[in-house]
Amino acid sequence: MESAIDKHLQCPRTLSSRVPDDYQPPFPMWTGRADASLQQVVMGYLGVQYRGDEQRAAALQAMRGIVASFALADGPLSHDLTHHTDNSGYDNLIVVGYWRDPGAHCRWLRSPEVSAWWESDARLSDGLGYFREMVAPRAEQLETLYAFKDQLPGVGALLDNISGDIKEHGYWGSMRDRFPASQTDWMQPTGELQVVAGNPDKGGRVVVLGHDNVALIRSGQDWVEAEAEERALYLNEMLPSLQDGMDFLRDQGKELGCYSNRFVRNIDLDGNLLDIAYNIGHWRSVEKLERWAESHPTHLRIFVTFFRVAAGLTKLRLYHEVSVSDASNQVFEYINCHPQTGMLRDAKR
Repeated sequence: MESAIDKHLQCPRTLSSRVPDDYQPPFPMWTGRADASLQQVVMGYLGVQYRGDEQRAAALQAMRGIVASFALADGPLSHDLTHHTDNSGYDNLIVVGYWRDPGAHCRWLRSPEVSAWWESDARLSDGLGYFREMVAPRAEQLETLYAFKDQLPGVGALLDNISGDIKEHGYWGSMRDRFPASQTDWMQPTGELQVVAGNPDKGGRVVVLGHDNVALIRSGQDWVEAEAEERALYLNEMLPSLQDGMDFLRDQGKELGCYSNRFVRNIDLDGNLLDIAYNIGHWRSVEKLERWAESHPTHLRIFVTFFRVAAGLTKLRLYHEVSVSDASNQVFEYINCHPQTGMLRDAKR
């Protein structure tokens, strides 16, 4: 049994963990490992928003253009594609890219091809909406949890290895305890979301300034290789309670501190659905996310179901990654998106 916090990130605790030193988790889980050279990562959520089937072809073409730009120098090391329909009736395609080097991400973002496309007047008049929500957590501001040990998705694709069995899981507060920063930092939010350019109600270009310790969770399920029994387990038992919880956060999460919640399905370049899904949740803080997870019926149903089946999973792949980031390492920009999109809903005008 080992700590979820890698040795080179451990330090004397000034804040206690939630369980005693001799705690034993009820089943094995693992976390991603990176060597000390990994100082910071970038997670880029690049979106295309449209409404109605008549715009679908143009939106898919725009998505493919974003993917093509990843082949430029300094593009991300890993990416995936998703679709979801939000509660305002708009379809959203999101290309999610991961960079191991923030400098490479900055060079890619400022490259003539990428910057000229984003800044072009054509983005304002082509009938589609666009957004880019990017955060760059440092190594101590990131935690991962996997119920499997190979082909890690999301940020896991940037990591060098997988841990042995870890101690910090299976109890309320374990998410926080897996953060290296939690040894000395409460990771409290400072400030508010602020619109600093544009007007979300009028469309056009809008920039939102974030605040320290915005929390981002990606929580996924992959049933591509699941046999009939596990597929039925996910689709018939886990998915209904999961969908209820995700819809609740999407529609009513504001009062709980959830800025944005998207339950997305992975797709290929042609928009065909894959048997992979995940949640993208932005929260005011880890504390707000914890409070919902520990007390709200919609999450308790998810948690109870997972506990009941976790030890028997073989092909159904479940995981999550959670990060916080500094305001200076966040970018939230929107072009012609409806005012309930992402961080626009809760940002102070």
